[in-house]
Parts: sequence; C-alpha cells; structure tokens
Amino acid sequence: MIPRTNCEASWLFPVKAGRACIRGMRITVSLILKLMADGMTRDEILESYPYLEPEDIQSALHYAAWLADESIHLIDRRRE
Repeated sequence: MIPRTNCEASWLFPVKAGRACIRGMRITVSLILKLMADGMTRDEILESYPYLEPEDIQSALHYAAWLADESIHLIDRRRE
C-alpha cells in the first residue's frame, strides 16, 4: 500500500513500469530523491520541473521514509 499524504494533489501512483510516480506524471519518486541526494535544493528542482509542486517533493520524501521504515531481525549465527 502506498502512503497517502495530506495533500490530495500529491498522491503517488505506480505508473512508470510499476515505479512510484508523482500525481500520475512520468516523474518518479526515485528521480526526485536522486536529485536531492546530488545536492539540488527543492527550489532548484521546482525550477527545473515547473509542473511539480512543493507538496510533490514532500510526498516523495514521505514515501522514501515509509519504504525505509523496516524492522531488522538479527540472526545469532553462533548458535548454528
């Protein structure tokens, strides 16, 4: 299940080969995350992609946080 943000305009859809996209556009969440990881600011991303809204970037970050929220279960290999 894909998390829904408070902003209706920023709903994430699996469109591009099953990858999470912003509002049904062909802009993937991973593209936004890679741009930010490479040092682009929100304002630079919005300037480069004028059809995006600030809420879209926030939704991408929320989605990434949701994916990263996992439990790690350690296995004690000494007992095997």
